[in-house]
Amino acid sequence: MNLAEKAFQLIYPERDLHGNTFNLTYSGKFTPYNGNVKYGHGIYDFKLSKEWRKVSEEIQIGLIQHLMQKAFKTKKKSLHQDLYEGFIKNVHIAVPKDEIEPKLKESFDRVNERYFLGIVEMTNLVFGQKSFSKLGSYEYSTDTITISRVFENVSHEETIFLDYIMFHEMLHKVHKFKSVNGRNMHHTGKFKNAERQYDDFKKIEAGLKTFLRKKRFKSYFGFG
Repeated sequence: MNLAEKAFQLIYPERDLHGNTFNLTYSGKFTPYNGNVKYGHGIYDFKLSKEWRKVSEEIQIGLIQHLMQKAFKTKKKSLHQDLYEGFIKNVHIAVPKDEIEPKLKESFDRVNERYFLGIVEMTNLVFGQKSFSKLGSYEYSTDTITISRVFENVSHEETIFLDYIMFHEMLHKVHKFKSVNGRNMHHTGKFKNAERQYDDFKKIEAGLKTFLRKKRFKSYFGFG
C-alpha cells in the first residue's frame, strides 16, 4: 500500500478503495515542497516535489489528503493535514536566501522598517514576468517574494507603488494562511485589515491603477 492509498483510507474510512487507483511519484520539476493531483476515470495521480522524500510520512499524508479534498470536493479535517499546514508554514526557516535583487531589497528594507519594526526576516526577492495583473506573489515553500517586472525600472516617485506591492506580499509572509473547511484562505479579514493600515491606502490604490494603465500603454507601443 502506497502513501496515497493510506491517506485515502485514513480520511475516508467509510469509502471502499476498490475501483480507484492511487499513484504517487516524486518529481524534480516542482518548486520545493510543492505537488499536485491529476485525476479522471477513477485514477488519481499524485506528484510531489522530490524534497518530500525526506519529510516524515505523517506530513506527506497530510499534503496528499489536502490534495484529495480538491479532487473529491470534500471539506474534511485531519491531524495529518494539521501537521502538513504546520510544516509548510515554517519550512521557510531552513530555506537558503541566495536570490535577492538589490532594487527589491531596498524596497523590502524600507517597508520592513516603516511597517514591521524591522522584524520580518529577509526572503528571496526576485523579479518575475512582466505582468499587469499578477503584480506579486509569496511562495511559502521557497520563502520567495516575486514582483512583476513592471516595477523593475520605476522612477523614484513611482517606488511608492513598488513598496505597496512589497507590503502586500510581506503581509502574506507574516500572516501566512488560515485553513477553513479544507481550503487555505490567504486574504482573511485580519489580512485585509492589516493591508488597510498602509499610509494613504485608498490614494495608493487609485494611483496604482493609473500607473499600470500608463505602463500598459507604453508597453503596447514598445516604449517600456
